[in-house]
Amino acid sequence: MRIALIHALRHSPPPIEAAFARIWPEAVLMNLLDDSLSADLARDGALTPAMTERFLALSRYAVAAGAQAILFTCSAFGPCIDAVAAELAPLPVLKPNEAMVADAAALGGRIGLLASFAPTLDSMPPEFPGNVTLVPRLAEGALDALNRGDADAHDRLAAEAARDLGDCDAIALAQFSLARAAPMVAAATGKPVLTTPDSAVRALRARLEGRV
Repeated sequence: MRIALIHALRHSPPPIEAAFARIWPEAVLMNLLDDSLSADLARDGALTPAMTERFLALSRYAVAAGAQAILFTCSAFGPCIDAVAAELAPLPVLKPNEAMVADAAALGGRIGLLASFAPTLDSMPPEFPGNVTLVPRLAEGALDALNRGDADAHDRLAAEAARDLGDCDAIALAQFSLARAAPMVAAATGKPVLTTPDSAVRALRARLEGRV
């Protein structure tokens, strides 16, 4: 079972690979990374048709390499991923936050949405159903810290930002790169913490093994 993981941030592969190792170690993974996608989105401030074409090109390459499913790991590119899913159907194509959104919907109530990449807080909220009240929060400086190799500062800044979400029922970490901060976020808030990697791997395994 070969699964293609397509990344737009260079920090995304380790957390999703760790989640597969814990939850579905039998899966065979292939990684495709184009971190210029996130840089271009931050520069342009909006998704463009050219970005969609780049997502389609990466996905076609994954299929040509024998991928039996595709999991995207950057949550700011929902419409691009929708285009991939439409073209490749019925091949399973999973958005990075799709499974976590379902887990949050099952909880309902007030969910804190913590991100370190600002465009995610524009693109991701519309994916949540009406029974969820979202409280968005940006962990300012966390992604910059991770980019310069200071993982400890990244986790600390995420936990500090999460303290503002203490009145929520649960905390959803909006990006794969934030998953590493989950223990500190949980300690800072005392709330259940949902991560995109764990939710995604559980959902993809269930789908490919025919349990959903």
